[in-house]
Amino acid sequence: MQILNNFKTLCFKSQPCSWFNSIRSINNTKMACSKYEYVKKFELSDNILPNTWIVVRIDGKGFHKFSKIHNFEKPNDKNALNLMNYAATLVMQEYCDIILSFGQSDEYSFVFHKNTEVYNRRHFKILSNVNSLFTSSYVMYWNDFLPDTKLQYPPSFDARIVLYPSDQNLRDYLSWRQADVHINNLYNTCFWMLVQKSGLTCKEAEEKLRGTISSEKHELLFSQFGINYNDLDIMFKKGTILIKKQVMLPTIEKNKILICPFFEDMIRDDFWNRNDELLEKKKPKYLKLEEKNISIILKKQMDKFS
Repeated sequence: MQILNNFKTLCFKSQPCSWFNSIRSINNTKMACSKYEYVKKFELSDNILPNTWIVVRIDGKGFHKFSKIHNFEKPNDKNALNLMNYAATLVMQEYCDIILSFGQSDEYSFVFHKNTEVYNRRHFKILSNVNSLFTSSYVMYWNDFLPDTKLQYPPSFDARIVLYPSDQNLRDYLSWRQADVHINNLYNTCFWMLVQKSGLTCKEAEEKLRGTISSEKHELLFSQFGINYNDLDIMFKKGTILIKKQVMLPTIEKNKILICPFFEDMIRDDFWNRNDELLEKKKPKYLKLEEKNISIILKKQMDKFS
């Protein structure tokens, strides 16, 4: 008993009451938390409807001014477009439930599978994380694609989420965005040829093109500038489709899943028949790459494995 009393005396004399202070601190913290945690009730429930395709669409904010200040080539700057494509690739690498992405100009659409449970399908979690990752990637890899152009100020992108309940609704959305590529590119090609080659002002070029139909724009390009619209870079006319595929890498002799760019018509059934794994969420199909078809987007991914 004497030994026990001596031990207690020694403990309490030699040590401050740190243990008791810690307990008191924890209790005080809990009381403070319980006092203020009512504010969480002001948060809105933002869970997305189940069994619906989730499309996150990102658009450049004020990119008319941004492209002018950074001297983007008109009507299309291939390096700037590939920067968008690579930023989108990094987003797809982060989120395995993105089955397809589609980009044109300063916008990108990311399609999450209808059964995804990413972030428990919380609207603002999905929206904010995809948008911030895309934007930060765009800035981080700017010098890789536009090394001779100094970034003058931080770009920003707005974003929205749209839900599509059926496969056909989703296909119609993507068809709408791809049709928009052709309409805009045909107009912009005519517009900038009139400004750059014919010396018209922007207002005069707008007046000349007002009310013209597609065939008249084709004729204008060919007759005045010797341009066959069909010969232009297909990325400018169709936009960029990003899909995950299994690719054999010769450097390591293994298949790796890469984000592969495609420039083709996805309005017709042929595209969806060839890539039937997309809507059914199957394992990515094998793709045989030819040397001539290795784009800068693929090369940057392949370099990580070399």
